[in-house]
Amino acid sequence: MEAVGPHRQRHTVGKWVSIHYGTGAIAGYISQDSVQVGGVVVKNQDFIEAAFEPSITFMLAKFDGILGLGFKEISAGGAKPVWYNMVSQGLVGSPVFSFWFDRHAGEGKGGEFFFGGVDPNHHKGRHTYVPITKKGYWQFDMGDVLIGRNSTGLCKSGCAAIVDSGTSLLTGPTVIITEINHKLGAPGIVSQACKTVVSQYGRRILDLLLKQTEPKKICSLVDLCPLGGSYGVSAGIRSVVEDDVGTSEGVLLCKACELAVQWTMNQIAQNNTHDSILQYISELCDHIPNPTGESSVDCRKLESLPDVAFSIGGKQFVLKPEQYILKIGEGDATQCISGFSAMDVPRPRGPIWILGDIFMGAYHTVFDYGKMRVGFAEAA
Repeated sequence: MEAVGPHRQRHTVGKWVSIHYGTGAIAGYISQDSVQVGGVVVKNQDFIEAAFEPSITFMLAKFDGILGLGFKEISAGGAKPVWYNMVSQGLVGSPVFSFWFDRHAGEGKGGEFFFGGVDPNHHKGRHTYVPITKKGYWQFDMGDVLIGRNSTGLCKSGCAAIVDSGTSLLTGPTVIITEINHKLGAPGIVSQACKTVVSQYGRRILDLLLKQTEPKKICSLVDLCPLGGSYGVSAGIRSVVEDDVGTSEGVLLCKACELAVQWTMNQIAQNNTHDSILQYISELCDHIPNPTGESSVDCRKLESLPDVAFSIGGKQFVLKPEQYILKIGEGDATQCISGFSAMDVPRPRGPIWILGDIFMGAYHTVFDYGKMRVGFAEAA
C-alpha cells in the first residue's frame, strides 16, 4: 500500500489522535490522500500521519504502517477505514476480503490478502460461516474448546471470539490457557495463593460443587471472596501471580479460588476421582501463564502433545502441535514456544478468545462484509 501523487495532494485534517496496541502505540494527525492498494487507487482516504511512535516495536519493524480492517465503530478519530472506501467507491467486485498465510514462507510468498473475493487455490472444501455478533472487531460466538478430546468446560455454553490478523498468537482465558500449558508441559508461574486455596479449601470446594451449589457463590461461601460478588478472574491474571507487595492477600486468594472452582467443575464433568481432581488442580497452580512472557516447550516432545480444537459453527477446527508451536532458530539452537497466551476480559464482554495468525495460518479466513459473517476452511 502506498500514497500516490505528489505530496501537495495530501492535506492534514488536523485532528490529533492516538492508538494503543498490545505491543506499542502511535499518535499523530489525521491526514488525507489518495492511497494505492493492490493496483487500485482509493481516493480521499483518511489516515494517521504518525508523529510519535514510542515503542521499540516500530523501531525494529519491517513495515511502514498498519492497515486497519476492523469496523468503523472502533476507528480512531472517526476516520473512515480504507475497506469502507474501497467498497463505496466500487473498487472491489464483492464486499468480501480473505486471508491466506503461507506457513512455508521460505519456499515462496508469505501469503495472500485478497480484496473483493476468495481465491479457491488457497483452501480445501467449503467454508464454515458464523454471523458477526458485535461490530468493532470481527467478533462471533464460539463453542467449546477441547484439549485432546476433553472439554475445558468454560466455553461449553459459548464464548465470544475475535479473528484478528494483527494478533500473532492464540489468546484466551487464563483458566483454559493454564490447562493447555499443563498438557504441553510448559512452565508457568507458581502461584502460592493458588496452592494455598487447593490445600486448605480444595475439598470443601469440591463438596459444594457436588452438592450443586451455584459455582459463582462458592468462593463467598468459603470466605475467600466478598459476599454477593467477587474480584473476578476476568479482572486479569497479573494479580494471581504478583507478589503480595501492592496486592492484598485477600484479592489473590479470591482470584485463585475462582480459578480452582472452574478447574474443579471441569474435572467433575470428566468423572475423575476426588483425590485425582485435587492433585490435578494443585498441578495446575504450577502452570499459570506468565502475563509478561512466553511459555517454552520441550521440542523433543512435540509428537506426544495433544491436539487443541475450537468449536465454531457446529464444527471442530483442530490445531495440531506443529501448527500451534512456534519454532525459533535452527539446529541445536531451536526453541519451541507455545502459541497460546492468556488474557482475561471481564463480563459481559468476556470470556473472549482472539484467534490470531496461528489459527489463520491453519484455516483460510473470509471476512464477508456484505453478509456480516466470517468463514473458515482448511488452508491449502
